[in-house]
Amino acid sequence: MVVMANHRRVGLWLIGAFGGVGSTVAMGLAAMSRGLTSTTGLVTAGPTTSRPDFDAPADFVIGGHDIRKSCFKESALGLNERSGIFTARMIEACSPDLQAWSENVQLGTVLQSNEAITAMASSGLPTAKHPREAIDRVQADLKAFQKKHDLEQVVVVNVASTEPPFVAGPEHQSLAALQAALSRVENPVLPASGIYAYAAMDLGLAYVNFTPSFGATSPAMNELALLKKVPYAGQDGKTGETLLKTVLAPMFAARNLKVHSWIGHNILGGGDGRVLNNPENKASKVKSKDASLPAILGYKPQSLVSIEYVESLDDWKTAWDHIHFEGFLGTKMAMQFTWQGCDSILAAPLVIDLARLALFARRQGQAGVMAEVACFFKSPLGTTEQDFFRQWKMFEEYLGRAARS
Repeated sequence: MVVMANHRRVGLWLIGAFGGVGSTVAMGLAAMSRGLTSTTGLVTAGPTTSRPDFDAPADFVIGGHDIRKSCFKESALGLNERSGIFTARMIEACSPDLQAWSENVQLGTVLQSNEAITAMASSGLPTAKHPREAIDRVQADLKAFQKKHDLEQVVVVNVASTEPPFVAGPEHQSLAALQAALSRVENPVLPASGIYAYAAMDLGLAYVNFTPSFGATSPAMNELALLKKVPYAGQDGKTGETLLKTVLAPMFAARNLKVHSWIGHNILGGGDGRVLNNPENKASKVKSKDASLPAILGYKPQSLVSIEYVESLDDWKTAWDHIHFEGFLGTKMAMQFTWQGCDSILAAPLVIDLARLALFARRQGQAGVMAEVACFFKSPLGTTEQDFFRQWKMFEEYLGRAARS
């Protein structure tokens, strides 16, 4: 059953708003609301899913944080020039929305960020001595955005550059311990991604982490979400090579074919590739991309994930995988595939899907981690399931229950 939306006004607050993914989300919502493009790629508009009362593209107002001074139109024109993923005509038609939404984007924080990220920051970026100060400023921006546009709800989605791994400590084991440490100047208790997550959930806003960064991955954050009665989801959007891994690995398991090795080489350009060229930041992404195989196969084959920055590719990425496996009578065979796609075009519709899902979950009173959306993520929170088909079944069952509610 398809239920028509009630034309609420809702906000989508993007962390890393002017990056490739954020700008493509803005272009997509503007283009769909103006009837300039179809909903192809949008899972929540697919023909095989039950659809609850999701917010329509025209219901959204976009805002966000970024560490660069820019605008959505400038970013979209750059993507068009370098990667050819939009047309100048579409950008011009969407310009009124892009300009209005750009005015909602505020300067963010780089607290606990490394040089790979701070190198991208514009001058005049506000500083903070400790996470509590940064959280207060982020929350002030969120409250002003919601009030200015008279928004019924706001969802915060992190699409910023990948942070280096952040190790949770004793302060992250309970909300009380975390709150007691928020004003600590030495060794700040939260990186930037955690600051945004805390700020959102503490205000009662749904939160989605589309990156492998720390975000809301701690018992303290889960406690905060339950206390404030907000849903959250993550992490690290599954858009390309890992998506194929979680589709193909179940086939080898089902046919009892033993995978000896699975080697994947990834090349990409753009801002994401430039940041991942730093070994610290790359470590977070490699860990996320390499986690699915043991969970699906039941054993760990030899594996290698490489990520290399190729500047000329810009927003395009290519993955080549070699799978060496054993069949009947010990015969060894191989399978290879090449995946080539546009990073922002693959990711943006999933961001819109997750925003719609999180807003709906918030209206339904759902609180805590949204394990039902595991099929969208490389490292899904709330479940250890990595098999895409089992994840998809969880998702369809969730949508079916939601549509009947």
